[in-house]
Amino acid sequence: MINGINSQNFAPSAIKFGFDNVQNKVADATSAVDVTKSFGQFLTDAVSDMNQQRTYVGDLQQKFITGELPDVHRLMIEAEKASLATSLTIQIRNKVVEAYQEIMRIQV
Repeated sequence: MINGINSQNFAPSAIKFGFDNVQNKVADATSAVDVTKSFGQFLTDAVSDMNQQRTYVGDLQQKFITGELPDVHRLMIEAEKASLATSLTIQIRNKVVEAYQEIMRIQV
């Protein structure tokens, strides 16, 4: 644990929050504004968690360089988790952009 950040709390954002959480918020929402806010909060939380995970890996790298962390395996595992979370976030962004472009192509 580094500065109150526990590595057990990190998971790819879509898995951590789960789509059930978003569906529950959408079901409880009474208007399109509420749905937009809940989805926006979901994305904000996901990006925030990804950034925390990358910061955690940076801290582990510094500890490894200074010799405070002798276990290279832990560093590599956490670095791979951060890499996967980043890749997942990029793919989600690409799908959102693609969906937006598809909506904009719809003729009314």
